[in-house]
Amino acid sequence: MAKPALGRGLGALLGGVPAKPAPLPATNIVAADRGSAEPQHVAEPSPSAGERVRQVPLDRVRPCPFQPRKEFSKETLQELADSIKQQGILQPLIVRDAKTHFELIAGERRWRAAQLAGLKEIPVIVREADDRAVLELALIENLQRDNLNPLEEALGYSQLISQFQLRQEDVATKVGKSRAVVANALRLLKLDQEIQNYIRDGRLSVGHAKVILALSLPTEQKLAAQRVLKESLNVRQTEELVAHLQNHKAASMSANHAAAAVRDPHVTNVEGRLRERLGTKVHLRYRQGKGAIEIRYFSDDELERLLQILGVQIE
Repeated sequence: MAKPALGRGLGALLGGVPAKPAPLPATNIVAADRGSAEPQHVAEPSPSAGERVRQVPLDRVRPCPFQPRKEFSKETLQELADSIKQQGILQPLIVRDAKTHFELIAGERRWRAAQLAGLKEIPVIVREADDRAVLELALIENLQRDNLNPLEEALGYSQLISQFQLRQEDVATKVGKSRAVVANALRLLKLDQEIQNYIRDGRLSVGHAKVILALSLPTEQKLAAQRVLKESLNVRQTEELVAHLQNHKAASMSANHAAAAVRDPHVTNVEGRLRERLGTKVHLRYRQGKGAIEIRYFSDDELERLLQILGVQIE
């Protein structure tokens, strides 16, 4: 499926990428970034008019500090290194000139694999790019290849927002994702570090994490996550566990308050779906067909965003 527009400023960095790039030959795809074939719709920028591919010493190239991807599989890196030994690097890395060295914009896997392969020189295209454009491109390159784990993706979005004062809507537009996807990814960063590690390692899915986020206290979240791992619970079973923990917490309050606070698991499920759709705190009160929905917001921009989602036009 074609990706949406990648945002202003990025087009200049890419040097004018065709709207529908021709598929790369299979050998180019193999040597481009991993030992197995990549989806053909993913392609790095080709040289613009006046640009040329240069051979530069490998030790003059440094990784990019804005690279959102932090983990690289040793096994797949070795596969790529073996491919490079046989075929060389068929697609040049994209770098920028940092005076004393070249800084990677795209192609860190190839750079790492080239080291394993024992190369002395690598092919590069030198581009002019500021920090923001570099981070955008690094995010987009990895997201299109599905190379980022959920936490790396969330941290990349957070960096764009905090470092360049962007709104969630701006980030979503730049990386070709919906605002809800960006908002839900950012919510993962609210989890305790221990749970984030479970997600990073693939022991917990994003679906599990979204359910666990319904618990307000870090101690409750960690308890739920540990139960999920110990008992190998699926997402539906995790929803039941979270509802049970919420009900147990309510039962420990005063009798009158507990009676009002006990949650039906179906109500909890609907509340969670509303929270995911709106990307903010939602509380659903329900009793015998009557109740209320409370939607929390924390700024005028957040209120405007929620109104847009709900289809309310401001006069």
